[in-house]
Parts: sequence; structure tokens; C-alpha cells
Amino acid sequence: MRNATSPTLIDYAAYLLAAAALLIILINGLLAALFSGLLVYSLVHMTTPLLGKKISSTRARLVAVAAIGVLTVALLCLAIWGSMTFFSSEAGSLPVLLQKMAEIIEKSRDQIPLWLSAYLPESAYALRLMITDWLRVHALEAKIIGQETGRILAHILIGMIIGAMVALYDSSPKTYLPLAAALRARLHHLSEAFQRIVFAQVRIAAINTVLISIYLLIILPLLDIHLPLTKTLIALTFFTGLLPVVGNLISNSLLVVIGLAHSLHTAIGSLVFMIMVHKFEYFLNAKIIGSHINARSWELLVAMLVMESIFGMPGIVAAPVMYAYLKSELRERRLV
Repeated sequence: MRNATSPTLIDYAAYLLAAAALLIILINGLLAALFSGLLVYSLVHMTTPLLGKKISSTRARLVAVAAIGVLTVALLCLAIWGSMTFFSSEAGSLPVLLQKMAEIIEKSRDQIPLWLSAYLPESAYALRLMITDWLRVHALEAKIIGQETGRILAHILIGMIIGAMVALYDSSPKTYLPLAAALRARLHHLSEAFQRIVFAQVRIAAINTVLISIYLLIILPLLDIHLPLTKTLIALTFFTGLLPVVGNLISNSLLVVIGLAHSLHTAIGSLVFMIMVHKFEYFLNAKIIGSHINARSWELLVAMLVMESIFGMPGIVAAPVMYAYLKSELRERRLV
């Protein structure tokens, strides 16, 4: 950590520009573009040191970094395409999952308590109406994940390209003017915060996915219980696990409903298992992520609650990164 110095007018200008840019991004739904760009930027910078001293020529190094950037974007696009292909296939089809859930609920009404049965949809059509009504009521939150999928995918692609271009531009030594240097420092801090938070969140999603895989593929089969759509549930657990809190609520609900396909006891057992794993999901996220940014659990909880109240679901997703970035700036000035 460098010695704290009094911020200059240029530093204040850089802070204000960075804050304004982040606010504009959140207000105008550009969070997907920002995060995809930061992801490519971080991956390229993490991979570039592997070149070591094997490439000494500046031009050759730029070509290598450009190749890494193109490869990173291509692999991420392939991962997105593969995910979309899986969820549109028979094994991972979400409509098939919803239809199966409706059938399970309808067949399981005799073993569900009457007080609970009154709150469940009666058919697949009723389930679709329930989801549609929820999306209508929560249109602002659902917008980022459903209503403008094409625009969001375009933002992700553009963001990745921009991230690769910035990483390429940043790979060669340059002399920056004062304001440009200050803005570059802000970008560096934001990139570091994003890198720490994202890999921590991926770690959380991976832990959840491994645990539910053990439950579905090992524990239940040993008890001679075989649930349908296990591959879809496992895939959804990982992808929804990338969303703080909300993702686990989705995967938990799906597992409990699918558990009814065997018996009420299986559904209850699944619920108990998920409670054991995810009951304190807020605190699990805060603990794992907090260890990466030296933040206490309650700090991240407050940040997530405040950001959610202002920006909705995008605020929940952005809160850990924004808070980590803010704390890194304050720590550099030795203010916290």
C-alpha cells in the first residue's frame, strides 16, 4: 500500500467521473456490459503474465495479448452458447421443467397438507399465470433476466469486446497525463474488486453445486430414490448460484417441488438439506466474499440491502463489487 497523500483536484475529478459512470451504468441497465468487460479484462491480465519473458518484443507481446483476448472472448461466447443450448434442449428445457413441476404438484395434492395445497397452482396453465403475474409485478427486477434477453446478450458481447480492447491497449507501457492516470487507477481498483468478488461468488456457486450433486446423485440413489430432471437441477443450481440469495431461493424451491415426485418425505428431506446448506446464505456469501475484501459480514449485508432498495435486483448483484471498490479506494487513502 502506498503512502497516503492528500488528494488533488485531479483525484477529486477522477472520483467524481468514476462515481458518475457507475451511477449511469446502474440506472441505464448496463451492468451486464460492465461486468462482461471487466471479466474479459481480468482474465486477459491474469493470463498475460504466463507469457513471462518468453516474448520480449513489444510487437510480439501485443500480438500475443490480442490472441489471448480473442480466445477469451471466443471461449466465453462458446460457454454462453452452450448454456443456452443446454437450457433449450430436452434435458435442460425450462418449459419442460415447469410442466413437470405442475404435473408433480397436481399428482401430489393428496399428500400435501390442505393449508399448503390451497397456495399451490392446480395445473401447468395456472403455474404459467402465477409466474406471469409475478413478472408483471416485479417487472423492474425481472427485466434484467428475462424481458430484454436479446439486448442484454448484445451488451454482454459488446462489453467483452471492449474489455479485450482495453486489456490490449493497457498491455503496452505508456505515459499518461494526470487525469488519464487517475482514471486508469480507478479502473484498476474496480477491476481488482471485481476479480476478487466474482471468483469468490463462483466459488460459492461451485460449493452449492457440488453439495446438491452429492445429494441428488449419491445420497438419494443410495436410499433408492431417483428424482427426475437431476441434470437440469444441477445446472440451474450453478447458474442461479451466481446470483446472491435469489439464486439459491430458486434452486431450493425447484428441488423441493421435484422431491414431491417421489414422496412428501423426500420433499421435506430435501428442504431440510437445503436449509442446512443455504439457511444462512447471506452470511455464507458475506463470509467468503468478505475474506477477499477484508469486510465484515454485516457490512456486505447492509450494502446489499441498500443497493437493492435503490436499484432492485441489479443492485443486489452489483453491491459486493461496488462496496469492494469503494473500500479499496478508502483503504488506499488510509481512511478506513
